[in-house]
Amino acid sequence: MSTSLFSMSLWESLAVFAAGIGAGTINTIVGSGTLITFPVLLATGLPPVTANVSNTLGLVPGSISGAIGYRKELRGQRGRILRLGAVSLVGGFAGAVLLLTLPSDSFDTIVPVLIGLALVLVILQPRLAAALRTRQEAAGGDGAHPDGGPALLTGMLLSSAYGGYFGAAQGVLYLGLMGLLLHEDMQRINAVKNVIAALVNGIAAVVFLFVAEFDWTAVLLIAVGSTLGGQIGAKVGRRLSPTVLRAVIVAVGVIAIVQLVLR
Repeated sequence: MSTSLFSMSLWESLAVFAAGIGAGTINTIVGSGTLITFPVLLATGLPPVTANVSNTLGLVPGSISGAIGYRKELRGQRGRILRLGAVSLVGGFAGAVLLLTLPSDSFDTIVPVLIGLALVLVILQPRLAAALRTRQEAAGGDGAHPDGGPALLTGMLLSSAYGGYFGAAQGVLYLGLMGLLLHEDMQRINAVKNVIAALVNGIAAVVFLFVAEFDWTAVLLIAVGSTLGGQIGAKVGRRLSPTVLRAVIVAVGVIAIVQLVLR
């Protein structure tokens, strides 16, 4: 394990803290909060892999906070959470190991592509959601497996591996998969998404704590900010315009891609 205490200016610290609040809020509502915190950490001068690890560690409290905020919607879903959570933990662990195994040059090359794909998902999310609802309505509500079946378990495994590796738009992937394969209210699906994200971020964080390099200043600032954001997202986030949230995510994501490409 290698840790550091990175020297940030006051304005950089405030920016990281604010990004943590924004990420915690957006992760609870939709997902993709990493597209806010990651480029801010890069802007402070942290190397990409260190920034990613620090970001994952810092967002764990925010994921837990968001899950607690959605506790009412979680009632009656214990069995579903146990099944999906088990495969997601395996996927998250595999993704974290993959991040630590691949050379840092590979990370620099892969992440801009992952961010680009995540942004496409964020932009297309309304159309995908509408198409999924239309498909389920056409099936008369009987076309979806009550627990998602092997298709959902496989999809959650792969999505969680991606989440353990990087995680931008991880929540969007979960919502898309569960929305397609579960006949369930989207708010209840979103509640499950928050629990799964907390589990995946948590298992990746455990791996990183023992073997990865991270920065305690960034971790603490994002942890406090994302915890506050998780509560904001659960209480008032549903009133915010999804269009505005997507626009912010896309703008920040484009900045992240430019920063990575020009490094």
